Amino acid sequence: MLPPIADRFVAGETADGAVEHVRSLAADGIGGIVNHLGEHHETPEAAAADADAYLTLVERLADADVTPHPAISIKPSQVGLGVDEDCFRRNLDRVVDAAADAGVFVWLDMEDHGTTDATIDAYEALSRTHPGGVGVCLQANLRRTPDDVARLADTDGAIRLVKGAYDEPADLAHRDRAAVDAAYRDLLRRLFADCTVGVAVATHDEALIELAADLGARHDRAFEFQMLMGVREGRQRELAATHRVAQYVPYGSAWAAYFYRRVRERRENLAFAVRAVLSSLRS
Repeated sequence: MLPPIADRFVAGETADGAVEHVRSLAADGIGGIVNHLGEHHETPEAAAADADAYLTLVERLADADVTPHPAISIKPSQVGLGVDEDCFRRNLDRVVDAAADAGVFVWLDMEDHGTTDATIDAYEALSRTHPGGVGVCLQANLRRTPDDVARLADTDGAIRLVKGAYDEPADLAHRDRAAVDAAYRDLLRRLFADCTVGVAVATHDEALIELAADLGARHDRAFEFQMLMGVREGRQRELAATHRVAQYVPYGSAWAAYFYRRVRERRENLAFAVRAVLSSLRS
């Protein structure tokens, strides 16, 4: 059972909890991007099992029949990239085919730099076979990302731009916060001005949110803000009054590692966790 301290950031351990959370978001005009927690599977059986879990999730989200339409987000190492690329593509194709039939959009999460080429190759292929049905995450901290944006500029899908959370080598990634922010700004300008691919602005940084809103208006481009469950949810609702907004909604039994990453990332998340612990001790 999911402890109360984690349920701000994770929508339970089952698909039922995730679907109910997506319903609650829809009432506020916010879309849900559901992630079944898990990664780094090293056997075909484990990868296939998580692909099967996504097939069930796709069915449940389609049955929910909510607007904005929900999406799913998949980590490549979860569905077989840690086994081999054939296993990854086979499982991913199964899920994307089912999602396309159900009208559910599929995002490919990005992991460490060693997975970048395989993830982008898979997205590029799927954007041709399932136009308008897939998106890929790119990380502003990686030095290669401007070239990846140029490569994917006119694909029939979408790019989710994040700052990047992995501890990458300095020769491959910007490690200074100011440099990462500058790279994010430059990439945003390029995405809005020079690319036809869809754009998702995945950040909680207010300065970047304001820049994206300005760029969207200036270039008359539709785009989507994306934020995490449990982080700046009031701001998400404010933005949803005037923009497309989607929330990343994780669920599953592998919640602990995800929860602790969220707590470490932001000071206010740590403060929330401490208050929750103290409250549980008093009760």
